[in-house]
Amino acid sequence: MAQEQVRIGVIGLGWRAEVTKYWHNPFPGGKSIVVAGADNNPERLGKFRDKVNPDADVMLDYRELLERSDIDAVAIMTPDHCHEEHAVAALNAGKHVYCEKPLAITVEGCDRILQAWQASGKHFMIGFNMRYMNMYRTMKEIIQSGEIGEVKAIWVRHFVGLGSDYYYHSWHGSSRNTTSLLLQKASHDIDIIHWLADSYTKKVSAFGGMDYFGGNKANDLTCPNCAEKAVCPEARSGPLVKCAFRQEIDVEDNNMVLMELANGVKASYMQCHFTPDYERSYTVIGTEGRMENFEKDHKVVVKSRKSNTWRDLSDRVYEIKKAEGSHFGADENICRDFIEMILHNKEPVAEPVAGRMSVAVGCAATESVRQGGGIVTVKGPQLVPLN
Repeated sequence: MAQEQVRIGVIGLGWRAEVTKYWHNPFPGGKSIVVAGADNNPERLGKFRDKVNPDADVMLDYRELLERSDIDAVAIMTPDHCHEEHAVAALNAGKHVYCEKPLAITVEGCDRILQAWQASGKHFMIGFNMRYMNMYRTMKEIIQSGEIGEVKAIWVRHFVGLGSDYYYHSWHGSSRNTTSLLLQKASHDIDIIHWLADSYTKKVSAFGGMDYFGGNKANDLTCPNCAEKAVCPEARSGPLVKCAFRQEIDVEDNNMVLMELANGVKASYMQCHFTPDYERSYTVIGTEGRMENFEKDHKVVVKSRKSNTWRDLSDRVYEIKKAEGSHFGADENICRDFIEMILHNKEPVAEPVAGRMSVAVGCAATESVRQGGGIVTVKGPQLVPLN
């Protein structure tokens, strides 16, 4: 008899684990339920129950969760440097796996995950929820329609106005946990570049620096205990309060990456973590036109190049419909697709190797930055042969 319901365990119960509420459907006919959660921080166990499932079993050791034969699938929601260990262990335990991005913090770590996936015979999904946002799905469809011709260039500017809140007050500010924010933050955008161009990057050149965050403050300094908290623009009182100017910070807050893709498309990605606003700006140039998004206005504009066709008569504006839910409805949709993949073998919107290739580009760009901007070749995937 075909499987009718997926029982899910969650490893890592921080704020991102809240998305797992979309999997908890305990009513009759519900296709999935969240039955367990694991985190080495005991304070998170009760919060997970409060926000996702009050009846979930919770534990401090993720290995106890993997030993349960009644759990079909595991969601990996742990910090980046833990993804490799947890994903490989879950696959080796015979579980289907959903893994948050980035896939890992090294290319070799990604390859070990993919090899474990191929050997397991189980389903695997990378958490690229931007592919589910109405804005970027519309841009993909416009390209596929031929409206701007053949894509030749993609430019992305990422204004990260909440850089300290998201990254520099926490573990993200150390390269031992992230390699760089060209993995943690940029992996989404690198993947969307690959998706829109329908090709992977083969070489990069990049520049970056710690132009604002980091400094000479003590590593154990927190905002509430700082003598400068009244005048510091980055002082915070929430859960993340490590000093954003502490000595251990060693990941760049200002990056510029040039990319050449295998199909000849030229792309650029620019990221800054101390801007006053938060927005992604995409420009895609084709042989017959240019497409640009305006996130805050929920619009995509297409301008036509002279072609001696009806397209010369007007430019076009696409009004992007707003969707309810976290990440503009993308989280609920990607969670639904994970269940459909398990129950009905639905093909993923983002193949697992896409997660690996976004990390490979981030690692190559980081290497280029730290070596002075030279060209670095992106490592291709090392997968085991499929029988």
